[in-house]
Amino acid sequence: MAIKKTTPSLKHSARCVAMTLCATSLLAACEPSLPPPPAGSKLTAETIATREAPAEHQFKGVLAGKPIHLLAHNCKVYQVDPAEGENVSWTLVLEGDFYPLPTSCLSQSLTEEKGGVTAFIGRQALGAGGCCTGTPKYRTKDGVTWKPN
Repeated sequence: MAIKKTTPSLKHSARCVAMTLCATSLLAACEPSLPPPPAGSKLTAETIATREAPAEHQFKGVLAGKPIHLLAHNCKVYQVDPAEGENVSWTLVLEGDFYPLPTSCLSQSLTEEKGGVTAFIGRQALGAGGCCTGTPKYRTKDGVTWKPN
């Protein structure tokens, strides 16, 4: 019985493909984190980022009869709540569809419309053109439950 040996070039190609897939998977899990607050600051990174966020990335109003503050940051949507002192805390309420390759946040916004809020979270696959990976638009009437729009 003859054993067929794989040629070195085929082994090398298979190894390169496997390494590329592993590296891509690791990069897909990487997300930029918030920069630390300045030394001596009593404000958290979330508080500083919330204060610096442009108006089109925030919604402050009433949904489903309750006051709510929402923030789009890095193509995710967070509920912003008061915390200790002048600080705020973030709770993740929406992130886009899973995408197996690394992406970058191309465009994001929160828009008030007819008793609800529409979030646009446009992620672009790295090395690709255009927008967007997955579903970029979602709508909520309460700030917690989001449906593709």
